[in-house]
Amino acid sequence: MTKRITCRRVYEDVSTDDGQRVLVDRVWPRGLSKEAARLDEWLRDVAPSTGLRRWYGHEPARFDEFRRRYLAELRDAEHQPAAGRLRELAEHDRVTLLTATRDLDHSQAAVLARWLADGPA
Repeated sequence: MTKRITCRRVYEDVSTDDGQRVLVDRVWPRGLSKEAARLDEWLRDVAPSTGLRRWYGHEPARFDEFRRRYLAELRDAEHQPAAGRLRELAEHDRVTLLTATRDLDHSQAAVLARWLADGPA
């Protein structure tokens, strides 16, 4: 089965193509009710650590280093249960990784989508 993993902003309208809608931010998105988000899961523990998130600051020039550090974090015991759950979802259904970040190409959701598509490392 071909994995279908996409990334979207959590503020966008729900699509019938979304499959499982999974929020991958550590912090709940501002101004969004839980009902409006229409999530299947919120895997906050798969998000980058607070320290890494603050260091990165969504600066595209730091993205390559952010990706390297974040992938290392995903191998840590703290992230393993949530990372395993995300892999499990991706094996059985379409998954849309949701984030509040405006720049999807330079987000943890983009890193996770590639990580899921590439399979176990």
